[in-house]
Amino acid sequence: MERKISDRTILDNFVEDFCGIMEKYAPYIVCSGFVAIAHGRTRGTEDVDMIIEPITKTKFIELHKTLIRGGFQCIQSDNPDKLYIDYLTKGISIRYVWKNENFAPPEMEVKFAKDELDRMQIKERQKLPLTGLSVYFSSIESNIAFKEEYLGAEKDLEDALHLRIVYRDKLDEDKIKKIKREIILFRKSK
Repeated sequence: MERKISDRTILDNFVEDFCGIMEKYAPYIVCSGFVAIAHGRTRGTEDVDMIIEPITKTKFIELHKTLIRGGFQCIQSDNPDKLYIDYLTKGISIRYVWKNENFAPPEMEVKFAKDELDRMQIKERQKLPLTGLSVYFSSIESNIAFKEEYLGAEKDLEDALHLRIVYRDKLDEDKIKKIKREIILFRKSK
């Protein structure tokens, strides 16, 4: 099932381009729906979810400028101070698109890690060879746990099922159960 370069989509190229820049500034993970899509699930998405380790304002300004030079623009603002203070530090995500695309998909939704669960996912990040992409993802077990226990929409449950099928002989069910317990502790109890 490994994907070949010829199987690449616009979304794949967008994600690799963005992650190639992000890698120079902060540890990150790509998570949620794009993980299933990158593993061959056919469904539409308008955004790709990315969680990054919090960085200083100075470093974020450098990152933002590099993203702009790399052909991206932020939907919310061109002002990196505003993006950092009014969005990221308040737990609100920011969205980047390719320049001159009239804010059409795809979008990269970037947010700072907000709790121990996010930090654990970044710490355990991995490149997933079956995707054919050179980007860091949260673990398959984390994706399944979040989709089944926390998100729970029909598309999320279908994504989780798809990942369960693709990785049927490789999943650590104990890890999925542990992450689900942590989701209840850190996210659902608040």
